[in-house]
Amino acid sequence: MSIAQYIKEIGRGPEGSRPLDAAQASDLFGQVLDGRVSDLELGAFALAMRMKGETVDELVGFCQALDARALPIPALAPERPVVVIPSINGARKLPNLVPLLAMRLAQEGAAVLVHGPRADPARVTSCEVFQALGLPPCDSVAAVHERWARHEPAYMATDVLHPALQRLLDVRRVVGVRNSGHTVAKLLQPVHGAPVLRVTSYTHPEFGALMSALAERTAADIMVLRGTEGEAVADPRRCPKMDTWLGGRPMPEYSCPAQEGVLAELPILPRSNEAAATATYVQSVVAGAQPAPAPLEQQVALLMAALNRLSAPQARRA
Repeated sequence: MSIAQYIKEIGRGPEGSRPLDAAQASDLFGQVLDGRVSDLELGAFALAMRMKGETVDELVGFCQALDARALPIPALAPERPVVVIPSINGARKLPNLVPLLAMRLAQEGAAVLVHGPRADPARVTSCEVFQALGLPPCDSVAAVHERWARHEPAYMATDVLHPALQRLLDVRRVVGVRNSGHTVAKLLQPVHGAPVLRVTSYTHPEFGALMSALAERTAADIMVLRGTEGEAVADPRRCPKMDTWLGGRPMPEYSCPAQEGVLAELPILPRSNEAAATATYVQSVVAGAQPAPAPLEQQVALLMAALNRLSAPQARRA
């Protein structure tokens, strides 16, 4: 079936376009992911949604189609919640500290799944930092479970976790701009059999507001924060605003406002953002040889408190 009927609705520009409902969005995105559209239709979809922007209903439908086609990853135990961290952007100027966030959470006892691309010619990916740490990407569910059993974070490349999504992300290299695949990649939820706390980020305030509305609409367990170069890790120099929802309800006790005022001191960070230098720094922090940046430690504390709430028996019954 052609997606022309949908492009006709969404492709009229920011003023004339009309939003899709969740069922329409799920059908459209499912066809895109399944490769049942021509290259011309795919390009039209990518550019039309880029110009229009997603609504909450459209994100609900897109995520339904996305999650239904992901590699399902069973949790190790129903009483052990999992933290899922998308790492789609990578680092351009600052060191990529998503692996440090993941390793600190694992140290505290959390099961952690990080997913994203293997490499990016213009950025340092989490995959490259994990490789330098001696933690190559997992190529199977069994490998993920092995990492969790060893209390280590698991990294899975998008081309393994969701090959159809990776193909959509690769469209950027042809058309030159991001598309809805980049948006929903930050919301992917492939883990089943236990509570899952997703961590996602935004750059523009309007996208943060959209994520807030989506969390309430879908009764999500999720932390949303102002990202560091687009990544869902607290800026090591200044604590960003971090908001957490459990069951779609805002949880101020697991959230924090943005740090205001002049910084008294800067954290010690690696001089280079290259993967090897970042990995050496991460190892030093994890070993206790030097302190972690305070904003990152605050993020860890908030996430662990939220996980403890999710793992409580009354929370699982709710």
